Amino acid sequence: MQTTINWHTVKPESIYMNNEKLSKLEQTVKSDYNNINGIVIIRNGHLASEKYFNGKGPDDCHHVASVTKSVLSALIGIAIDKEYIKSVEQKVLDFFPEYIPDAADKQKQQISIRHLLSMTVPYPFEDWHEPLDILCQQQDWVRYTLDIMGQNGDLGAFKYSTAGAHLLSAILTKSTGKSARAFANEYLFTPLGMKEIPDYKMNAYGFDDLFGKNVKGWVHDANGHSTGGWGLTLTTRDMARFGYLYLNKGIWDHKRILSETWIRESTEMNHNNYGYLWWLRQEDELSTYSAIGDGGNMICCIPKMNMVVAISSEFIMNPRDRWPLIKEYIIPAVI
Repeated sequence: MQTTINWHTVKPESIYMNNEKLSKLEQTVKSDYNNINGIVIIRNGHLASEKYFNGKGPDDCHHVASVTKSVLSALIGIAIDKEYIKSVEQKVLDFFPEYIPDAADKQKQQISIRHLLSMTVPYPFEDWHEPLDILCQQQDWVRYTLDIMGQNGDLGAFKYSTAGAHLLSAILTKSTGKSARAFANEYLFTPLGMKEIPDYKMNAYGFDDLFGKNVKGWVHDANGHSTGGWGLTLTTRDMARFGYLYLNKGIWDHKRILSETWIRESTEMNHNNYGYLWWLRQEDELSTYSAIGDGGNMICCIPKMNMVVAISSEFIMNPRDRWPLIKEYIIPAVI
C-alpha cells in the first residue's frame, strides 16, 4: 500500500475506476449540487479524480466546519501517543483544577475525555438545538461549557455538542502548552505535507468572523483556544490527505503519525453510529467513516475500496446530502 498520495493524475482505468461513470459525477454536481467547490477522489493511493467548481482550485482553502472535530480527534490521539495525555479515561475536570464544581454534582466529576470524544455528555439544551450563539458571546467559552456539561440527562447517552469539542481543544492546550493549531502544524499538518495554518489575530467575534466570509486559518476564542468544533480552513487536497492517513492506518511517507489503535477505536461501529468525532455508516456490506461539516463538507473513507472522497463546499442552509452522490456515482465507478 502506498504511504503517500501520488498526485499525478493517472487513467482511472489503471486504478480500477470507470471514467465514464466518473464523468456523470461532474455533470450531476453542476446540475444538482451547486455549492460544491471541489471533489478529490483518492483510490489505491493515487489521484483518481480532481474537479473544482465555482472558480475554485487546488490551492483554495475552505471553511470545513465540523470536519474540524475529526481533525481534533486525531490531535487528541497524537497527544496520547506522545504521552501528553494519559488516556481517554482521564476525567475532564482533572485538566481544570481552577474550576470548582458543586460538591453535589457527582455526574460532572465522572465525565471523561472518552465521553467528549463520543458525544455522550448530557447538556441542558435539546438535541440538535445547541445555542452556539450563547457560547460565542461568552468571555470564557471553556468555563461556560464546564458549567453546562453534565446537566439534564444521563452520562452515556448520545448528544451532539460543538461546545464539548471545544473543551477537547482546551484540554489539548492544557496538556501540551500549545494551541490545537500550533500542535497540528507540528505533528499533523507539516508531516502530511498540508498547508501550515498561520496564527491570524482576531479583532472581532461576529458571525462572519466565526462562521462566515471572514474565517481564515483556524478560528480561536478570546483566550486563544482554537475552536474545537469548527473554524478550520483546509484545501480539498489537504482534506484528502487527512482521510488517507486514516485509511493507511496512521502511516505517512513510511512514518508513524497516528497509532493504528487510535484509528481503530475512533472508527469502530457502535449503536450511535458515531466514533471519536467521526460519523459511522454500515450499509449492506460496506462500512464507511466520515468527517462531516455544515454546508456539505465531507471526508468519506471507504476502507473496503481503499478510497477517500473529499468534498469541499460553500456554506448554505440545508445542503443536499453528499452520501447519495457518493453511493450513486462514485462507488459504482469502482471496477
